[in-house]
Amino acid sequence: MAAWSWRLLLLGAMVYFLWQIIGRISFVVMPVVVALLLAALLYPLTRRLRAAGLRPIYATWITMLLGLALIVGIGFLIGVRANEEFPRLVLQIQVTVRNVQDWLLHGPLHLKEAQIADFVDQLSSQVTQYRSQITSTVLSGATAVVEVLTSIVLILFVTFFLLKDGDRIWAWFLRAFGGAAPRVDRAGRAAWATISHYVHGTVAVAAIHGLVIGVVLAGMRVPLWAPLAVLVFLASFIPIVGILFAGGIATLVTFGSQGWVYALIFVGILVVEQQLENHVLQPLIVGRALEFHPLAIILVLAVGGVLGGIAGAVVAVPLTAVIYRALPELRRGQPAIEPPTEGGQPGAAEAEGGPPGAAEAGAVPPHPEPEPSHAPQLASQGHGGQEPETARPSSGA
Repeated sequence: MAAWSWRLLLLGAMVYFLWQIIGRISFVVMPVVVALLLAALLYPLTRRLRAAGLRPIYATWITMLLGLALIVGIGFLIGVRANEEFPRLVLQIQVTVRNVQDWLLHGPLHLKEAQIADFVDQLSSQVTQYRSQITSTVLSGATAVVEVLTSIVLILFVTFFLLKDGDRIWAWFLRAFGGAAPRVDRAGRAAWATISHYVHGTVAVAAIHGLVIGVVLAGMRVPLWAPLAVLVFLASFIPIVGILFAGGIATLVTFGSQGWVYALIFVGILVVEQQLENHVLQPLIVGRALEFHPLAIILVLAVGGVLGGIAGAVVAVPLTAVIYRALPELRRGQPAIEPPTEGGQPGAAEAEGGPPGAAEAGAVPPHPEPEPSHAPQLASQGHGGQEPETARPSSGA
């Protein structure tokens, strides 16, 4: 117990200081994390363009321009729809408020107008009381806009170079680990495959979710259905919690514009669609990358939300999945080389295709004459979600 205790204390101190450093440079860390997620999402297109014969610089530019065109198009659609439908939404909400007030007065509650007036006065006084705080929040929001724009520029630069020179960056990174480079290489490739699968699966599920909700809202003639569909799409990146938030806002807008009947119908459709997503789409598309119990996801989301807010909740699940997949590769050692038999012929294990246990470990049979260094071979390896190719062990392995 004492031995475990001092080791845990040492690890806790290291994690604490590392977290303090990340907190100090969070303005750089978060854009880099977002850029990694975007690179994992966009890299298949870049890889196909490069396989078609384009140079890396041209393939990267085409990928980035297509992604920006998609984002700008969606933003333009949302802006046009919001500009056209927002005035109608305000009028419908006013009518709904009057209907609710009439129901409170003449419905089963039989409230008095004086009670409703007192409630409205209290609400107005609270708004007036906290007006200074609201003003300061708006001013700080202007500063946040500048920070967001700066972060977007940094995200674009990091994503561009990850798509263009990701293999070279990874080979340069591995040179710092010397003899441990093969383990780090396997762990990094397992982590990249996991995060790529997670991002692609999550985007597919979120797109299906947003499309279904958008069609339902448009069919009900709910104003601002396009922005609400995009909100549902973005909220789907936060498992479990995000859809509750986005679905609640969509329900309130539906209630304010179309009444409680349509709101109840929308809630029913939302619940059915969410169950289909949890039990069909998520296990089939994303489940292979995570394989986490819902309780583990809830706890990870809670910790990420407490430590990093909304951004922490977004990256908590993929970060945990990456660590969970990378640690076994770091712990798994290189297969031993069986000494040659008399006459310089390889041993029985090598003659059959590798050392004992190589098949179980998923290792590639080593070369009879290992190379003295990892760097040249590692520099020639690509990067991406492909299967890792075990590096040849050094002479001292």
